Amino acid sequence: MLHQILKNYWGYDQFRPLQEEIATSVLAGNDTLALLPTGGGKSICFQVPALAKEGMCLVISPLIALMKDQVENLKKRGIKAEAIYSGMSNDEIDRILGNCIHDSNFKFLYVSPERLKTDSFRVNLQQMHITLLAVDEAHCISQWGYDFRPPYLEIAEIRKFFPKIPVLALTATATPEVVNDIQERLQFRKKNLFQQSFRRGNLTYFVMHEENKMGRLLRLIEKNPGTGIVYVRNRRRTQEIAEYLQHFNLSADFYHAGLDSAARDKKQSEWMSGKTQVIVATNAFGMGIDKPDVRWVVHLDIPDTLEAYFQEAGRGGRDLKPSIAVMLYDNNDIKELKNNFQLSFPPIAVIKNVYKVLSEHHRIPIGDGENKIVPFDPDELCKKLKLRPVELVNALSFLEKTGVLMLSEDVKKQSTLHFTADEKALFDFYHKHNDKQEFVKLLLRSYGGLFSNHIKISEEEIARRAEMKVVEVEHLLLELSENNIVYYSKRNAKPHILFLQNRVPENYLYFKDEVYNKRKKVAQKRLDSVLHFVENAQTCRSQLLLAYFGETKSEPCGKCDVCRQINSLIMKRKEKEAIESEIIKNRHLSDKEIIHIVSEQFSEKKVIEVLREVLEGSC
Repeated sequence: MLHQILKNYWGYDQFRPLQEEIATSVLAGNDTLALLPTGGGKSICFQVPALAKEGMCLVISPLIALMKDQVENLKKRGIKAEAIYSGMSNDEIDRILGNCIHDSNFKFLYVSPERLKTDSFRVNLQQMHITLLAVDEAHCISQWGYDFRPPYLEIAEIRKFFPKIPVLALTATATPEVVNDIQERLQFRKKNLFQQSFRRGNLTYFVMHEENKMGRLLRLIEKNPGTGIVYVRNRRRTQEIAEYLQHFNLSADFYHAGLDSAARDKKQSEWMSGKTQVIVATNAFGMGIDKPDVRWVVHLDIPDTLEAYFQEAGRGGRDLKPSIAVMLYDNNDIKELKNNFQLSFPPIAVIKNVYKVLSEHHRIPIGDGENKIVPFDPDELCKKLKLRPVELVNALSFLEKTGVLMLSEDVKKQSTLHFTADEKALFDFYHKHNDKQEFVKLLLRSYGGLFSNHIKISEEEIARRAEMKVVEVEHLLLELSENNIVYYSKRNAKPHILFLQNRVPENYLYFKDEVYNKRKKVAQKRLDSVLHFVENAQTCRSQLLLAYFGETKSEPCGKCDVCRQINSLIMKRKEKEAIESEIIKNRHLSDKEIIHIVSEQFSEKKVIEVLREVLEGSC
C-alpha cells in the first residue's frame, strides 16, 4: 500500500533510505523519532502513512514558509490540506476548522506550536478525527537543543486528548542528548529511533583563515558559477555584500528578517527560480526551502552552533551532485563568537539589577505589581543600566524563564518604512519643506535599503539619534507618508512587559540550574565544539561533524581542506622517502652525479634539499 501511495501521488518508484521503515513504524502505531539529514525527505515519512490511515494528520511546525509550501504541494496532488498561522482572519480560521471537523476526506492540518495553547483551538481539536500527530523540527522541544522553543512543550499536553494515536517526531539535527530528551518530552511510550547517517558524501567542507574575505568570495564564485548562498550575521552587511557582488556583474540579492514578508517572498522566489544566482542572507533564510541545485554555501561569519552550521551548509547539494560548504574566518570572528556567548549569559547580578531598575523605573514597590503591565522602552533602559540592547533583552529573557515577568509579542514587532519618492520628488519636497531635510537624511543614514525595500525601524532609536521625543518622530513619519515621500507602517501596539508576580527584593530571585547554570554549560560546550571545528587542522571536517552528532566511527572524506593538507603531507613524505632511496642506491657516485641521475625522476630542487639532509645526517 505504501509503495502504491508513493507512486500515485508523488510518482516515485522507491522510497529514500529509512523512509519506508519510518512510515511502517508509524502505521504500526509506534511513537517514532526520525532523524534524517537536511534534504533527506522527512515530509514523506508522515504524509504517506497519513494517506494510508483513516482520519487526519495534525502537523506541528514552527515555520510558516514550510507550512505554506507543503500545503500547496499537497493540494497540487489532489490532497486536502490546510494551514493555520498568524495573520489569518477569524473567518478563515473558522472555515478551516469546520472543514477539519466535518469533511472526512480532509487529511492534513498544519499549525504552529503556539496555536496549541489557545482554548478555542483545543475545543475544536477534540472534535477532529486525528489519527497521527507529526512534529517537525522536533529538536525545538528539547531544552538542550540549539533552538529550544517553550511553546513546543504544549505538544505533550494535547497528547492527552489522543492517548492511542502515534506521534512522529522529525528533525535533521540532534545530538544523542537531544534525541533522548525529545522522546521524553513527547512522552514516547517506548523509545524508537530511526537515524540515517549525517554523512553527506557529495558535500565537501572547507574552513579557511582569510583576511581578504571578499576577494576570496569573488574567486570562489568565479570557479563555482552555480547557485549559491552567502551567510552573514549582520542585516546591513547582507545588502552591502550583495551590492558589492552586483558591482562585479553578478546576479545577487539580499535577504533578512527586517524586510517585510512581500519583499522576502519576492527575493526568495527569484532565487528559487534561478533569476538570482547569489542570495546574501542572515540565518533567517533557508528554513523550509528545498532548492536542489545549490552548488555552494559560504559562511562569512562563524555560526553559533554546529547544529546551525550543519543545517545551513546542508542546503547545498540536495540533488546529490558535488557541492561545497566554505567558512571564511579571521581572528576577529573568533573574538566576536566568544563575546556573543558572554552577552547571551549576562551575570546573574546583572539580571537581578535589570529587575530592580525596571521595577523602580515603573515605581513598583516590593510586595506589589502582580499583573501590572508597563511600557517597554529599550533605549531608555539601556541608558539607565549602561547595557547594550542585546544584553538587556537576554537579561529579560532569563527573567521571563524564572516566571516573574513576560515580554509581549510586540517587543519583537517593529514598524516598517519604505521610501516611495524618486529623486526629483524628494528634491521638490526639500524645496517646500527645508526643515524636514535633516530628518530625512538621518533616516537614510540610519537604515540601508529604504528605497528598495520595506525596512523594520525603531522609533525610539530614531528619536534618540535625532534628540527628539518618540511622539515627534511618529508625527514626522506620518507627515512624510501623507506627502507620498515614504510608506510608513506603524506597529499596532507599543511593546510592554507584564509582571506575573508581586515584586520581591532582587536578592530573593532564584534561578534554577536548568534555567541558567546547566544551560550555560551546554552553550559553552557548543561554543567549544564550534571553535574546535574551526581551528582544527588534524581531523577530517566531515568526521568532526559526524562525531558531534554521535557517529564516532566514520572514514575521512578525503576531500576537505584538512584531508587535502594531510594527503599533501603524506605525498611529500612518500616522495622524500623515494628520493632518499635513490640517493642511497647511488651513494658511490659524486654529489653532482647523484643529482643528475635522481633528477631524471624528481625535481632537481627537491633532490638537492634531500641530499643536503642526508649528508648532514651522516656527519
